[in-house]
Amino acid sequence: MPHSANPRIAIVGSGLCGALLAVYVGRAGYPVDLYERRPDPRSGKVVGGRSINLALSTRGLTALERVGLADEIMKIAVPMRGRMIHPQHGDLAYQPYDKDPSKAINSVSRAALNLLLIEAAAKLPNVRMHFDWRCVDADLDAPAVMLEHAETGESRRAEADIIIGADGAFSAIRGRMQKVDRFDYSQEYLAHGYKELHIPPKDGGGFRMEPNALHIWPRRSFMMIALPNPEGSFTCTCFWPWTGPNGFDRLRTSAEVEAYFREIFPDAVPLMPTLVEDYQRNPTSSLLTVRCGPWHYRDKVLILGDAAHAIVPFYGQGMNCAFEDCNVFGQLLDEARARAPRSAGDSGAIDWEALFARFYEARKRNADTVADLALHNFIEMRDHSGSRLFQLHKAWERTLHRWLPNWYTPLYTLVSFSNTPYADAVARAKEQTRIVNRVLAWAAAAVVGGLGVAAWLLMR
Repeated sequence: MPHSANPRIAIVGSGLCGALLAVYVGRAGYPVDLYERRPDPRSGKVVGGRSINLALSTRGLTALERVGLADEIMKIAVPMRGRMIHPQHGDLAYQPYDKDPSKAINSVSRAALNLLLIEAAAKLPNVRMHFDWRCVDADLDAPAVMLEHAETGESRRAEADIIIGADGAFSAIRGRMQKVDRFDYSQEYLAHGYKELHIPPKDGGGFRMEPNALHIWPRRSFMMIALPNPEGSFTCTCFWPWTGPNGFDRLRTSAEVEAYFREIFPDAVPLMPTLVEDYQRNPTSSLLTVRCGPWHYRDKVLILGDAAHAIVPFYGQGMNCAFEDCNVFGQLLDEARARAPRSAGDSGAIDWEALFARFYEARKRNADTVADLALHNFIEMRDHSGSRLFQLHKAWERTLHRWLPNWYTPLYTLVSFSNTPYADAVARAKEQTRIVNRVLAWAAAAVVGGLGVAAWLLMR
């Protein structure tokens, strides 16, 4: 049965993607109910120790600009213009992200960003928020969500015309869709987990390290990173194997933790006065990649963000990709509304199933591409970023980009500093590399040939 011109929309999950989507859909005029299992962050009930700082870049900023939120969010961000490499022994090495020093990715706290997005959604009169309600199941045909209150255990069924699942990598909405015929699903856990640590500001204020850089301690097969916060602290994250010589399971006592860090991350230890307490208190969490499809069920249910395509964090694109989902969905929604047939006093009913199908077609290939990029970049960050050869390669890329800006653009620049679809960015980077390699081969052949001719002439 076709939806009315103003269907009721239930969004499950008020994380980054769900909260921004509520802004998009709410601003379009639809009545929205937003359901979230966690407490209202505006109450101050925020649990720390389990978050990776986010790197907000062009795609995410574009999505925020479209609803007028970019300037406000940039007030809580710290620009990072390159990587600062911390070797186990030796001097620091700085690697700029782009030939243009003004280009930066922006470190932002997940909790602070989520709070701003929820506040923006709450200002819309047609958006209602329901916190402490965990989605445990869904009726796809009704459609409806089954909810359970986090504190009282009360059960509730909430019906809507359309349900959108933005409830993360372990989505209950997707879990129900997985039982539908011909729904493809796969998940792959990384052999590494992550643990959050902390570098406080200097006594009296200020940063203890270079603030405008993403700091990396690459140690081949594992690493630690640190991203700056506006008040002068850094959020550190250890990405280590779960088990083995450098695994999380190796360090059990306070003495073992301190001795290991002094050996493996010697320059970080003096910066981390609560190292041992943080390590032993904060949880170790998993990292996984989710691929699935299709992302919709008829004209009733849609999933997006991590619920549709969870990725590991090593290209800094998880949030940006989810925000781009919201942007693309908003654009397609606007186009569908503009095409919808109208009658007197009617804003026009749209074909939601066709809209969902177009959204899936536009995003699926790009989501799979960035998932692959993120997995590959983990190897680059932990294994290669500290090598001299890698640094020379990056310098060569920047030189080509400076000499030939209209032709050669590094893949990182295409991904982080443009809105070029991920799949198109990878295709372009491959073609550039193919041409550069061919030109270098011709140049090498010409040099060898020239030397051969010179030698022949000398011999005569």
